[in-house]
Amino acid sequence: MTDFLVFIKNLQQRLQAPLPNEEAHKRMAASSRLKLRNTPNERTRESAVLLLFYPDDQEIYLPLILRPAYDGVHGGQMAFPGGRREREDEHLMRTAMREAQEEIGIRLTDVKIIGELSKLYIPASNFHVQPVVAYTLRKPDFYPDPREVDSVIEVSLSYLTNPAIIGRKVISVRGTEVEAPFFDIHGHTVWGATAMMIAELLLVIEDLQQQVKIPIE
Repeated sequence: MTDFLVFIKNLQQRLQAPLPNEEAHKRMAASSRLKLRNTPNERTRESAVLLLFYPDDQEIYLPLILRPAYDGVHGGQMAFPGGRREREDEHLMRTAMREAQEEIGIRLTDVKIIGELSKLYIPASNFHVQPVVAYTLRKPDFYPDPREVDSVIEVSLSYLTNPAIIGRKVISVRGTEVEAPFFDIHGHTVWGATAMMIAELLLVIEDLQQQVKIPIE
């Protein structure tokens, strides 16, 4: 637990400093992204996702979700729990918390927010997404909503920081072939916006490790 709290304290401090932003995002951007308008517009909708760290069996974890297959832009894809901002959400941190509770059933009273990563615009769905970083002191009990979540995929930070899980391939998306870098996470292909968020998170953690010895397992 001590190592986990040290990690969280240092990560919280690092998130207050300037973030890698596009430097990180470009590392995992799909080829199709370069052909689309990459700036929000008057019809863009705000959304948020939750990156939730927790300790388990002497390691640090965070959950991703596999969305059910459906005829939509993000059907069948891996993602962080999250979704669109609603009128009752006073801020995007609230959006991330509410959506995570709805999708994977976490107890919000156990969750503490420590900062944010850079906002990311997703041209395909016209969403402007705010990644919110948080933690809980114990492994959550997950109760995924089957309408929105096919399964919860728990990934350790030591696994996520292994460069061997990064690859590049052609991905078929609704009949269109897209060349994209990806993370192979327990046999699941994680690409697009989620991969870009992970890339920024990893650069932030890499920066931490250069400043001070930060345990990740």
